[in-house]
Amino acid sequence: MTITHVLAAVLTCGVLSASVLSAAERHMMQPRVPADKLAEARALTSPLPDSPEIVEKGKSLYSGKGTCFNCHGKDGSGNGMAAVGLDPSPRNFQHHGFWRHRTEGEIFWVIKHGSPGTAMIGFGDQLSDEEIWSIIQYERSFAGEHGHGMTGHREGMGQGMGPGGGMGGMEHRGPRSGMGGCEGEACGR
Repeated sequence: MTITHVLAAVLTCGVLSASVLSAAERHMMQPRVPADKLAEARALTSPLPDSPEIVEKGKSLYSGKGTCFNCHGKDGSGNGMAAVGLDPSPRNFQHHGFWRHRTEGEIFWVIKHGSPGTAMIGFGDQLSDEEIWSIIQYERSFAGEHGHGMTGHREGMGQGMGPGGGMGGMEHRGPRSGMGGCEGEACGR
């Protein structure tokens, strides 16, 4: 094998890796609520207070009645046993981009009604609204400081655009007032 063949193989692997990462990032940003339901979903907000008790209830539901762990994994990374071969793959709740690009209402809507074009079925006939909101609080815990992202914000993200016409929350805006965290790729956390 010549050096040219080795360099070509390395370059090909690098390009393929970059395109896979790019596709994964695009997948992360894609809304899963149908366009005609997006405004309705974004208007939804949790009636539950943020509390350790609610997170514990959500954890119990995530690992039990809700069966979320089967696809999303016990650690929320989207690698559950039932995730093998699913396209698109289940959402990774550890990824800060997941939380940055959608509202809590969008997440609620998808859990309740399902996600067209994916394997995510609706659980509205198995879980009460309060149980779904509890699960969302637990799912946020997988992302640590980034778990609040856009959740709680009603405007959410449009087709690649953030509130006020930004780039979908990808620019760094420094400390977030009232939340103690920061946002954007340059957050440093």
